[in-house]
Amino acid sequence: MTNKLQYQRILLKLSGEALMGNDAYGINTKVLEFVADEVKEVVKTGVELGLVIGAGNIFRGVAGASKGMDRTTADNMGMLATVMNSLAMQDALERAGVITRVMSAIPMQSVSEPYIRRRATRHLEKGRVVIFAAGTGNPYFTTDSAGVLRALEIDADLVIKATKVDGVYDKDPVLYPEAIKFDRLTYDDVLQKGLRVMDAAGISLAKEDKLPIMVLDMSVAGNIKRAAMGENVGTLITS
Repeated sequence: MTNKLQYQRILLKLSGEALMGNDAYGINTKVLEFVADEVKEVVKTGVELGLVIGAGNIFRGVAGASKGMDRTTADNMGMLATVMNSLAMQDALERAGVITRVMSAIPMQSVSEPYIRRRATRHLEKGRVVIFAAGTGNPYFTTDSAGVLRALEIDADLVIKATKVDGVYDKDPVLYPEAIKFDRLTYDDVLQKGLRVMDAAGISLAKEDKLPIMVLDMSVAGNIKRAAMGENVGTLITS
């Protein structure tokens, strides 16, 4: 089965907002179960999978900073919020029968392993899902940048950015029904057009190492598995 895979090792980037479902904030258990089932199907194919989860459902560093809070403090709080999401995701995955490890960039040994690149790679080789928590461990970096950074460190073949839309459009498809979807883009297209796929630092990092990014709709069952098999189910960003 493994020989059908286009991408052997994948980093899946989930926004914190994706975990809210239709709730106003927090973690929706039905969404967690759905994501866990999707990940389980992907892992069954032989894909080695890492996850990075944002914290927009709990706390956004930049939003806190804009209300007068010190930016470093706000970002540290945001990183801690990603650990909460990571533990919730680990619980859902393990209830689905998927062996999972949470590795945190901010050491907190009582709830997670410290992030050590070689240990993370070893977990992946053993078929475990690794959730990379606490962003990069540094303020001023988003979880998008953290996702690309971890993908490069573990030698991932693809970054999947799971969103609520089915790809990248020239403008917001919710507000503009005439918005045009792109099937393929280059890193420079994204940067020059100012497309809101992920932050410029993350795109630039991916560009430097020619790491492909696929943006797809997380809510469609089987999308991640199809992406692993090489189908372009959203928008593919490459060199």
